[in-house]
Amino acid sequence: MDQISQPESLPERMRTAAFSVHIFTALGAGVALLAMLEAVREHWASMFGWLGVALIIDGIDGPLARKLDVVRLQPNWSGEVLDLVVDFVTYVFVPAYAITASGMLLPLAAPILGIGIVVSSALYFADRRMKAEDNHFRGFPALWNAAAFYLFLLHLPPVLSTLAVATLIALTFAPFHVLHPLRVVRLRWLTLWLLAAWALLALYTVAKGFMVGTSVTVALCVIAAYIVGSDTLIRRVRALRA
Repeated sequence: MDQISQPESLPERMRTAAFSVHIFTALGAGVALLAMLEAVREHWASMFGWLGVALIIDGIDGPLARKLDVVRLQPNWSGEVLDLVVDFVTYVFVPAYAITASGMLLPLAAPILGIGIVVSSALYFADRRMKAEDNHFRGFPALWNAAAFYLFLLHLPPVLSTLAVATLIALTFAPFHVLHPLRVVRLRWLTLWLLAAWALLALYTVAKGFMVGTSVTVALCVIAAYIVGSDTLIRRVRALRA
């Protein structure tokens, strides 16, 4: 057997570089703690700022891991498990606290829905069918950081916010597909342009403490509608043409 294929025979710097990707991913958990500290202080804009940093880390670590061949060079460490752990605290746990503690929901419903968020999301993360073959998510993909962002953006009455959260929990395992912004090939050029626009608008919104005009709000909502509903719309149009 060619010994160069064995991780132990490779230069130490290559294995160190590969392990550094795991450290980079794990930093997301530290960022989540900073976001939680801001949430406890009710510094919501700062909380979303840190969650944005965590989102950037999550977007970078995968390509880095593939480029540095982390799976082969560090076989004793599961990047997939590490990524799920960090994603759970940044995508679910911290946003769930913000949603339930910010006063946006009906008081009696808030703790119940908070439990519903974390329990349904934990089950979703464990579901091996969470992604379809074409890389769409199945059901609402536990993007509670985004859900919380839109709740703060729209300032809905507590009744409507409560209904919205309850609906998203129910849709977690619903039979529809949600676009993965980076991995779905279909119309990727359009998706990436919209994702870039969303990032700039979201950064502006957080910097303004969610005090933005109608045009920014509408643009953010249109992009969200595209991410959530484009696959369903395309499938229905194709079915009508068939």
